Amino acid sequence: MDWLYTISGFLVGLIVGVTGVGGGSLMTPLLVLFFGVSPATAVGTDLLYASITKALGGWVHGRNGTVEWKIVGLLSLGSLPAALLTILTFKLLGLDEKTLTGLVTGVLSVALVLTAAALLFKDRIQKLARREDGTVAELHQRHLPAATIATGAVVGVLVTISSIGAGVLGTVALLFLYPRLTTVKVVGTDIAHAVPLTAVAGLGHMTLGTVDFVLLGSLLLGSLPGIYIG
Repeated sequence: MDWLYTISGFLVGLIVGVTGVGGGSLMTPLLVLFFGVSPATAVGTDLLYASITKALGGWVHGRNGTVEWKIVGLLSLGSLPAALLTILTFKLLGLDEKTLTGLVTGVLSVALVLTAAALLFKDRIQKLARREDGTVAELHQRHLPAATIATGAVVGVLVTISSIGAGVLGTVALLFLYPRLTTVKVVGTDIAHAVPLTAVAGLGHMTLGTVDFVLLGSLLLGSLPGIYIG
């Protein structure tokens, strides 16, 4: 079974390296549906897996100058506090495993639907953002920093509960908010933001006891070469 985890990690790492998306939206459902891992454990393990895997990708993009660090900072201003508050809420509520699993499953389903919609309408969203008139243009001129922080907060909550959102949803949000960014910079910026977000959320899940370290090691054994090749 361990070698199947490793192969899965390699394939997902390769996809993340090429596109910057797919870590949570591929790995978490794969762990739950194919390997039978409990949803809460799949999310917690995937978050730490993503933080380590994407750290390598972020380093490569940073070295190549394809990360807009100002945007990363704005997104993080929203996402990191949101992730911490979500974990703190879980701990204060004292959710048992059954309740936590039900919550994770519900949010995971919503996040997957949003991800599918984002992929389906990505081109239309980007075309809308590139228009020079109307409310979108006004947003770009007046409210871009606040909108970026708010986007980070929403992504932070989704990622902490479901492990999904930092890739596909984050990328589509960047395409809408920053339509003039090149594709490679969108990917690099999204990956760089995902590293601290998934690390904070993953460490939070570790305090909840929803991380399988043996599974994590098997996934990383395949993913690190995969994302470097990608």
